[in-house]
Amino acid sequence: MAGKAVKKATLKLEGMSCASCAQSIEKALKRARGVEQAQVNFAAEKAYVEYNPAEIDEEKLAEVVRSTGYDVRDEREKITLKIGGMTCASCAATVEKALNKAEGVYSASVNIASEKATVEYDPAVLNKSDFEKIVADTGYEVVGVEGDETIQAEEDDDLRKVREAKRRMWGAWAFTIPIIVWMIPEMVFSIVWPNHVIYNLGMILLAIPPLFIFGRKTFITAYKAVSHGSANMDVLIAMGTGAAFITGPAVFFTPVANYAGVAAMIMAFHLTGRYIEETAKGRASQAIKKLLELGAKTATIIVDGEEKEIPIEEVKPGDIMLVRPGEKIPTDGEIVEGKTTVDESMATGESMPVERSVGDELIGATVNQNGLIKVKATKVGKDTFLSQVIKMVEEAQGTKVPIQEFADRITGIFVPTVLVIAALTFILWLVFPDALRSIGIWARDFLPWVNPTLGTVTLAIFATIAVLVIACPCALGLATPTALMVGSGLGAENGVLIRNGEAIQTMKDVHTIVFDKTGTITKGQPEVTDIIPTNDYSKEELLQLAASVESGSEHPLGAAIVDGAKARDIKVKEIEDFGAITGKGVKAKVEGKEVLVGSRRLMEEAGIKTAGLEDEMRRLEEEAKTAMLVATKGKLVGIVAVADALKEDSVEAIKELRELGLETAMITGDNERTARAIAREVGIDHVVAGVLPDGKVEEVMKLQDRFGTIAMVGDGINDAPALTQANVGIAIGTGTDIAIESSDITLVRGDLSAVVTAVKLSRATFRKIKQNLFWAFIYNTVAIPVAIVGLLHPVIAEIAMATSSITVVSNANTLRRVNIKSRYARK
Repeated sequence: MAGKAVKKATLKLEGMSCASCAQSIEKALKRARGVEQAQVNFAAEKAYVEYNPAEIDEEKLAEVVRSTGYDVRDEREKITLKIGGMTCASCAATVEKALNKAEGVYSASVNIASEKATVEYDPAVLNKSDFEKIVADTGYEVVGVEGDETIQAEEDDDLRKVREAKRRMWGAWAFTIPIIVWMIPEMVFSIVWPNHVIYNLGMILLAIPPLFIFGRKTFITAYKAVSHGSANMDVLIAMGTGAAFITGPAVFFTPVANYAGVAAMIMAFHLTGRYIEETAKGRASQAIKKLLELGAKTATIIVDGEEKEIPIEEVKPGDIMLVRPGEKIPTDGEIVEGKTTVDESMATGESMPVERSVGDELIGATVNQNGLIKVKATKVGKDTFLSQVIKMVEEAQGTKVPIQEFADRITGIFVPTVLVIAALTFILWLVFPDALRSIGIWARDFLPWVNPTLGTVTLAIFATIAVLVIACPCALGLATPTALMVGSGLGAENGVLIRNGEAIQTMKDVHTIVFDKTGTITKGQPEVTDIIPTNDYSKEELLQLAASVESGSEHPLGAAIVDGAKARDIKVKEIEDFGAITGKGVKAKVEGKEVLVGSRRLMEEAGIKTAGLEDEMRRLEEEAKTAMLVATKGKLVGIVAVADALKEDSVEAIKELRELGLETAMITGDNERTARAIAREVGIDHVVAGVLPDGKVEEVMKLQDRFGTIAMVGDGINDAPALTQANVGIAIGTGTDIAIESSDITLVRGDLSAVVTAVKLSRATFRKIKQNLFWAFIYNTVAIPVAIVGLLHPVIAEIAMATSSITVVSNANTLRRVNIKSRYARK
């Protein structure tokens, strides 16, 4: 509905053990009143929620999650602000209301007596400088900040999970290894040592710690899931190990085999799989952690001529920062003094340093290499380039690839279906024991664990336990999110920011990539391309004459000639009697001699013949260059050509895109002749010329009708509507000024090799997603029937189940070894 306020929240979840858990939470959130959209990423262990704050808040969202049997990790911080300028309770109420309305604030109370505001907030959304702005917007000011207190311990959560998983794993194996050693004589030589009673009691006692101490969490999570009307993988493991353990005591009263030791082995392998999975998931989620670590922790600012080191959170826009060689640039800013080279590889993925001088923008967290510079802070906190990148990576990880929807539907019914299959397996073995036993007789020669001579009930339990522990919703649930996490993080490291997962899948179907010409294929600013003198003048003399006259002009082409002279260290001479002839050119006196610079028409009106350079003029015009004739003393002395030059890598990047099987098109406002000249030079397949800015959307629609799925590459600001219309919008920007709202993919670098990187990254990521889903489907399709007919030992089934999840996560991590860079990218 129009005008409805929508806020976004990211909830960090605890207690999930498989993709079915994520499905349960997602369904509950989507059912909650006031929730517009909800997506749960099992791999990232986060819920991304869009909600109406008038109907629900973050506290209630957390309650919804807890009602499903899971938990939300509370990572809020508390800060006490000293407020200046308040004079009455009404002032305090104004400030309190503004703070409570801010996104990321859980609660805020302002005490007029102490003139302090106590705020509980989400540090991922807000920082100290944001509070200063919120308070300043109400007409008051923050005059100080008391020591902030972290409500949640700052221990690295991924490391904590890995440590806990490792402790549980080794604890379980400490008791399981003696079980295995004790079982070997019985399994290999049929020797029960020292006798049946002690052996069976020993198996039961040794199985208790792995199951009910180190594996306790599995049973607790299973109980919570069942008590809240859902089922997850822990339910399967708990039922499988529980059923196996019960056969231990039952062996004293019924004719069944003792599988208590097997239950401990299943749990030990399950906990081993969890440990390896946590380690691999930790690697997959390193992207944001790496980005967070890039930021500077402190800044040196100049206050009243003195240097002062302050925490980065206290830097405000307008502060002058002193940055020495080798130091990180604390926050986004503009150089006001000095000149240096900067390593911007963390933002662009390029290792080649770039030169920066007064007036140039700098990206926070990049490294100043060799010059002492003063930088005016322009963006701080969540407005910085690095914060925007982190936000985009998190948002991308919170989206879903369309292919995942089918997997999600299967995951939603997976565990209940497996429970039904397990029950049917048990019944089938009791009803048709001879038919199923015959399969075991056939397989026992090559599968040593198959023993068809056991009793029917024992074989039924054996097969049922195998079905319960072999089935794996985790592989399906992890297939897409882990690849998306690694892919989005890898993109951020290489200057490719993916806004949503859908773009990755759509990119594989793109037939044509459409480029806006100005600022995308070309540099977007004219420069001197050709200097053609007659025999009487050198190139330097000709350019000096033209630049001297054009120094009096305000026309962009004139400025390009002046810049061209300066770049070649050619001194511009003083001029007199400057005059501009509208639509034709300019004239002035240089050292007392009249010089004309302009078109054929200007020369013809001055009686100057141009025939001698007509062939050169035509050639330059066919190359889409603006050729300006230069004359002095009534005689033509040469041509200076100006054009919006191609970016250095445009030709190579377009060539590489064609090698990747893509066609290319260009949209431009230039006339047909000029447009085709540029297209020929670059290697563009299709040209759409003479397009006005407001006609780009219509042209994109025509190209979609003609070619199908297209991607549009533009500057992200002027081309916003066309980028939105395209199936995939790719915004190409430079420095801190990147537009993200209208695009699906944003390129930090301004060159076209980044487009090649985006295509390769999207294809590689989607390939990993398909491989993962294929493996998960094949695994479950093959494994469950084999378990039903009793050919899988429950322990081997558990090993296979754990391996399937680990395989999916590990395969996603191999994305980091894929070469996604353009071979023409600057090294």
